[in-house]
Amino acid sequence: MSLLEIYASLKPELDRIEEELARSIRSDLPLLSETSLHLLQAGGKRIRPVFVLLAGRFGTNDRDKIIRVAVALELIHMASLVHDDVIDDADIRRGRLTVRSRWDNRIAMYTGDYIYAKALTVIGGLEQPCIHQVLSGAMVQMCIGEIEQIRDFFNTGQSIRRYLRRIRRKTALLIAVSCLLGALAAEAPPAVAAALYRYGYNAGMAFQITDDLLDLLGSEAVTGKPPGSDLRQGNLTLPVLYALQESGIREPLLREIGRLKDSGGDVTTAIQWVRQSGGIRRAEVLADRYVGKALAALGRLPEGPAKEQLTEIARFIARRNY
Repeated sequence: MSLLEIYASLKPELDRIEEELARSIRSDLPLLSETSLHLLQAGGKRIRPVFVLLAGRFGTNDRDKIIRVAVALELIHMASLVHDDVIDDADIRRGRLTVRSRWDNRIAMYTGDYIYAKALTVIGGLEQPCIHQVLSGAMVQMCIGEIEQIRDFFNTGQSIRRYLRRIRRKTALLIAVSCLLGALAAEAPPAVAAALYRYGYNAGMAFQITDDLLDLLGSEAVTGKPPGSDLRQGNLTLPVLYALQESGIREPLLREIGRLKDSGGDVTTAIQWVRQSGGIRRAEVLADRYVGKALAALGRLPEGPAKEQLTEIARFIARRNY
């Protein structure tokens, strides 16, 4: 089963999620509606809602409740993107002007806050305290991850462990929670919910490492943003940190990173140094290792189409180019 087939099988529910996303971000203030809709219309993989939907297959499959959870999680992800773009001074996301670029930073920040609040409104009607506890805890960790990323901009002395802890908070946790909350909303057995959480965590770690690789290897036409965007703004990702460990690469790469910090400009030479290093391959190997752990977690789940689909998604993460 291909990824396209998985999305096609979920189309009725994904269409409903899209409708609910559009409905939930409407505001009596036209500007908020416009900025939120601008972000929504940029699209995206909607991978978090897909994880919620598939995790929900392992329980009672209460579709209304599961769709509400999926909408809330996608709204939280959307809000985090708006805030990320402000922090990163990003002008383009998914081939479109960012909210901060089309309007300004203040409007973008309030748009992100608004979307966060709408996420809580959407999920507020669910009478399962554990769902609210898990979600609020994840949002706290995401904020900590953002602060850690800002703190480590251009920090060439940071450890691999520190990087991994940061992406756990920024990315992997929300994907893990998507799987967990889908299972909780469907009242899946505790052992199944725990396995889905482990699957989501490891898939999320692999997803972010692959994203970091694409930032250095992909093209703007495919990824929707200029190559080296992370490096240009000082976010030193796993391939860069690995490259800095190589004696023949470290000094020239340090010079390029220092130049970017002091004066910005073209990131091409820095990207070339990273590509010449073994950092790319080492990052690919670690991403594959996380995919293997995600697949191992699925071994604890009952057989069926949902398990097969989650398996295919994990494999897609390892080989994706967008």
